[in-house]
Amino acid sequence: MFPTVSASGLTLRYGGTPALDDVSLRLEEGVTGLLGPNGAGKTTLLRVLATAVPADRGVFTVLGHDPGTAAGRQNLRRELGYLPQTPGFHPDFTAFAFVDYVAILKEMTDRSARHREVSRVLQAVGLSDVRGKRIKRLSGGMRQRVALAAALVGDPGFLVLDEPTVGLDPQQRMRFRELVAEAGEGRTVLLSTHQTEDVAMLCRRVIVMSSGRIRFDGTPAELTARAAGRVWSSAERDPGARAGWRTGLGSFRNVGDPPEGAELLEPTLEDGYLFTLDGEPVREAAA
Repeated sequence: MFPTVSASGLTLRYGGTPALDDVSLRLEEGVTGLLGPNGAGKTTLLRVLATAVPADRGVFTVLGHDPGTAAGRQNLRRELGYLPQTPGFHPDFTAFAFVDYVAILKEMTDRSARHREVSRVLQAVGLSDVRGKRIKRLSGGMRQRVALAAALVGDPGFLVLDEPTVGLDPQQRMRFRELVAEAGEGRTVLLSTHQTEDVAMLCRRVIVMSSGRIRFDGTPAELTARAAGRVWSSAERDPGARAGWRTGLGSFRNVGDPPEGAELLEPTLEDGYLFTLDGEPVREAAA
């Protein structure tokens, strides 16, 4: 399968700090999750791929377009959907007006066709009933759906989502997961998040970044397997555990190197992710 994204050697420094350090990857159709701690380089990678900032070194193509040329950047931006971590809403815009503004930026000049497209994406995210409502009057979940609608304008082949479920309550997150899963049918979605449960539920592939580099690239099951045999239950916090916390059932869930005869537990994606970060869990112990 021809990759949607093909990147080689992407490097970007802010001052003396590497935000991206020789990153290479290929992305194909489906939802790929991007995990990593704060400062890992996730947002920088997304901004580079979305042509919001240029890399210092390295090359990449998206949907066959080379953003190293002016024509390539222009063509890519027409076929790209980008939901940044903090969408730049004008609070007095209505939902329809904001998405229409994004459509204009994508050079949709035919007013009737453009308005049909705006109506389509608002309906796709379940906001037809509030299309005339000002954004400042919408809930946080609805604002995120407005931002997703804007990203979906023009039926992009590559959709970039940066922390789209931050600040959403559980019901809103479930609805948003449904929308992202639907968006991943027939296109490539790169989803950056701190929520390992979003990755476990949505993604067929997961990439873990730390200090500007890719530390893992594989399936969620492969990442989870990194913690196999290293999670166990006990009545008290095990002093030999690298991390441990009391669960809602009253027992302790320990992570690390289990003692002989320990009651092993099934690891989660989060456990595998934590072991991937320099091989050390970073969770704090609970009393």
